Amino acid sequence: MNAESEPEIEGESEPAGRVRVWLVERTYSDDEQNIIILVYATPDGERYYRKERALVSFSDRRETTAAVDVDPDSLGRVDEEETRERYAAEARRTRERYDPDDAV
Repeated sequence: MNAESEPEIEGESEPAGRVRVWLVERTYSDDEQNIIILVYATPDGERYYRKERALVSFSDRRETTAAVDVDPDSLGRVDEEETRERYAAEARRTRERYDPDDAV
């Protein structure tokens, strides 16, 4: 992580010891029709969190928030530069457009 990106992660209102990540990708499972895969990333695009959940309906947004606060040990590293750049751009866009608890 570079020094320029640290202030974007630190100083937000996430609980102590947690990292706030922002929604960057939403896809549907190829295997299960009612499973949605949500990918959240840090604003620098270097770390991500993947979450799966079952949908009650295709318009179900009840648990899809703009951001989630996660344990740092739950984060994966984004190895591909192109993916890092895409995640960073989308995380920043989501952060600028929504409050963390907004349903998206």
